[in-house]
Parts: sequence; structure tokens; C-alpha cells
Amino acid sequence: MADKSNFTFSDLEQWFNEHRVTEIECLVPDLTGVARGKILPREKFTEDRGMRLPEAVVAMGVTGEFPEEGPYYDVISPNDLDMHLQPDPSTVRIVPWATDPTAQVIHDCYDRHGKLVPYAPRSVLRRICDLYDAEGWSPVVAPELEFYLVARNTDPDIPLKPPIGRSGRAETSRQAYSIDAVNEFDPLFEDVYDYCEKMELNVDTLIHEVGAGQMEINFFHDHPLGLADEVFFFKRTVREAAMRHDMFATFMAKPIAGEPGSAMHVHQSIVNKVTGKNIFSNPDGTASKEFYWYIGGLQKYVPGAMALFAPYVNSYRRLVRANAAPINIQWGTDNRTVGIRSPIATPAARRIENRVIGADANPYVALAATLACGYLGMKNRIEPTPECKGDAYLGAYELPRSLVEALTMLRNETALHDVLGKEFVTVYTEVKEIEHAEFMKVISPWEREHLLLHV
Repeated sequence: MADKSNFTFSDLEQWFNEHRVTEIECLVPDLTGVARGKILPREKFTEDRGMRLPEAVVAMGVTGEFPEEGPYYDVISPNDLDMHLQPDPSTVRIVPWATDPTAQVIHDCYDRHGKLVPYAPRSVLRRICDLYDAEGWSPVVAPELEFYLVARNTDPDIPLKPPIGRSGRAETSRQAYSIDAVNEFDPLFEDVYDYCEKMELNVDTLIHEVGAGQMEINFFHDHPLGLADEVFFFKRTVREAAMRHDMFATFMAKPIAGEPGSAMHVHQSIVNKVTGKNIFSNPDGTASKEFYWYIGGLQKYVPGAMALFAPYVNSYRRLVRANAAPINIQWGTDNRTVGIRSPIATPAARRIENRVIGADANPYVALAATLACGYLGMKNRIEPTPECKGDAYLGAYELPRSLVEALTMLRNETALHDVLGKEFVTVYTEVKEIEHAEFMKVISPWEREHLLLHV
């Protein structure tokens, strides 16, 4: 895989020439993780080296709504000002499903004074990475992303169902780690891997997860910003590939009632930039103080960050007892019932896995938030609770149970505001309030079934 980490605009132009690119998709990830932007002819992109978009484009909810008043407009001008978008040459990828040679490039958002727009998701992750850099640390992450393949569904009132595979049948039972169940969708995954190879995405293992039609893709460990970009690209890729095979791919946290939810487990470790050593291990191979402080930071701040890890009403349907998703902030070694797991590993590979993050989370925001929690733990030397060595599902709920509760906790957790940025937290929480208000306008089948004639 070509290393584009130091790509310049000159390198970018040469890459366009080599791939005979005629169009460029200029992308900006918004708060939801949706790709916003414009499609430009090659000549126009080369001439401008950037574009402008209204600054609220990256600060709207999944329904496309904006707050009408309130603190949101203390951060974002009601005059609908422009952002100045600059391409990051290192993010250039081919669009493998395009008819004409087309490239996609992720852009960073700046204001008219040349400062990063603080509430743009990529800006927030850059901010956290800069905090680590100032300490001489380099964070390393490896996401494991779960998703469902479902039959094509064009009516939101009809529940989702598993898709039909090569056998002509849909799954009706749990097929965890089944090779044959993955092979049912070989034509789709051949396209997915072909697309990923052409896009030089750093994907590793594909497995069948517990749910009917539920899959998981693992990414090789790398720097957080580059991996957030890859998760962003991968979500676009697998959704596109699925539609070409007459099915949908969804990253909803809980798409099908009675089936397990989908997570984005994130493995994380920290490397000393001078020595190149993992600071979670002492020279003798034992766990370091930083390892425990990082866990302590996750335990203290994850509850306040849950609105970032579980961003929708649907997210909290996943976080229920004994459903392969954590309900706690306990930690343990090789224990999948806890929210914070330490996998068995060599001292050089010692790492911490945050298991509370949903597949529906914005990858930039989720990585920024989990790294922020660990950063605060190390900076403030927060000691963790004793290790949980039993079944953590038998304990109490330690995470917020709803989006409303999570938003209140995020607003009150001022330490997270300081590291993530007050402007970002303000915009994010205001947008999520609007999303929740939109949800409350919808009457669910449960309400019609149980309340219509009984109350």
C-alpha cells in the first residue's frame, strides 16, 4: 500500500494523472458521519484547491434539521457564513464503483481567519491528537466494526429482515464465526474486498458475528486520524456494495429486534514518540502506571461521554443486560462482559479495548472521545477500580439508559469540554436535542399495539 502520509499537492496532482482522474468528490464528514461536499471537475479542483460550504453543513442532525435558537448560535453565526475547505492530500482514494475515473478527497474545515472550525468532527480528533503530541505520545488505535446485511427495505414501517444468500434462504439462527454463513454472501464480499484494495483501505479480518446477517470487519492498528478516515470510507464502501447486490448494509446500533446490537470496539495503546515503546508496559513487561491511569480515565469519563459513543435514541437499545453489549464501566483482563477490556497480549502490544462504542457513532468523534477519557486519566493520575474477574452483567447499570440522560451528563462533564472543545460540545448537544425532539413526534408500533385499546 502506497504511503500517502506526506503527500503534497504536487504528489496529489501526479496521483490524479496516474489514475487519469476526471472528477473529484470533495468530502467533509459531518456530525453524523455523512459525507457532505461537492463533486468538481478535475480542472476546477486543481484551480481552486479547495471550496466553500456553509458552516452549518457539518453541524446538523441526521434528519437534516438545525436548532432554531439557543446556544448553537453562540458558536455558529446566524448569517450562514462560509467555511473554507482545504483538501488533505493524504486522504485521496479512487472511487472504485464510479463509471468515469473519479477520486475522493477528505477536506478539513477552516474559518475565514484560517483556523480549524472547532465543531467539525475531523477538527475535534485533530485537537485530541495534538494534546497527545504535546506530551510526546502517539496514540494507536484499531477499530472492530460490526454491521448488518439486511434485505432491501424501502418502507420504514416494516421491520428489517436478514437478506437472502446464495442458497436462496435467509438466516434464521445464530451463526457466530461461521465460515459457511459468510460464504453465503461471497459475491458481495468479493466486491467489498476489491473496492477496499483499490481504495487502499487497511482492513484485516472479516467474520460473521452473532446476529442473523451480522458481520464484523477489523482494521489494522494505526494513527487515529487515518483510521477514522478509513472507517468513514469503509462505511460508504460497504453500503454501496450491498446496494449493488440488492440488499442494504446498516450500521444502526440495534437494527433488528431480538438480535444483538452492533458495536465499534476500539483497541487503543500509546507509544512514546522518542523511544517508540508502548507506555502501557514497563521495561520488565508488567503493566505501567499509565496503563492503569488510562483505564481510570475511561471509568471516570465514559459515562459523561456516552452521547458521543451512543449518539441516537436507537443506540440505547443495544446497551442492555446480557445482550453481548456492556452496561458497565468495569475493567478486566480477557473478559467480554466488561465495558473496558484488556486483551491477552505481549507487553509490546498491551492495549485497552473500549467496548461501549456503537457502530452508529461518528468514527472521528468516537475516537476523539475515548482518547480524551484516557488522556484525562493519565494527566490526572486517576486510579481504576479493582479488576472485575467475574460476570459484570450481574452488576448494576453504570451507563446512561437514554439519549436524554446521556446529553445531560455530557453537558455536566466540564473536563471533557476542556479537551474536546466547548464549541464542539455546545453544537453537538444542541443538535442531538433537535434529533430527539424529531423522534418524539413519531408514534411507534409498540404504542399502537399496547396503548390503543388498553388505556
